[in-house]
Order: sequence, then structure tokens, then C-alpha cells
Amino acid sequence: MVTLDRLLTVDQVAERLGTGVRFPRRLIEERRITFVKVGRHVRIPESAVEAYVSANTVEPVVLRPSALGRAA
Repeated sequence: MVTLDRLLTVDQVAERLGTGVRFPRRLIEERRITFVKVGRHVRIPESAVEAYVSANTVEPVVLRPSALGRAA
């Protein structure tokens, strides 16, 4: 079953990611994010933006208490 997602413009994706429009355009060009061609227009599903952010989220490193006091 296909679920319809809200389709975002490149400008909207850039705003959500807090970047300039060149960044999402580069993601599209390098095929690093899912996109839809609507005629000559490019749209990015909202779920693709969420998936991109999730896939590129880096979790913080938790240091063990014993490692904090050691000298290098």
C-alpha cells in the first residue's frame, strides 16, 4: 500500500535542515535522498527528510567513569 506523504520543495527542505538550498540540491544530485520528479519540478517527501536526518544522526559517546581520570 502506498502512503501519500507531503511533498516539500527544495527551499522547504533547506529551511527544515537549517541549510542553504545548495545542500538539498546536492543530496538530490548525488542520489543521497529520495525525491520525486513532478514534470520539471523536484519534490522531496517529508518522510525522506526524516529518514535522512535519522540515518545521519550521531549519538554522543558515553565515557566510562574509569576512563575520565586517566592521563594520556
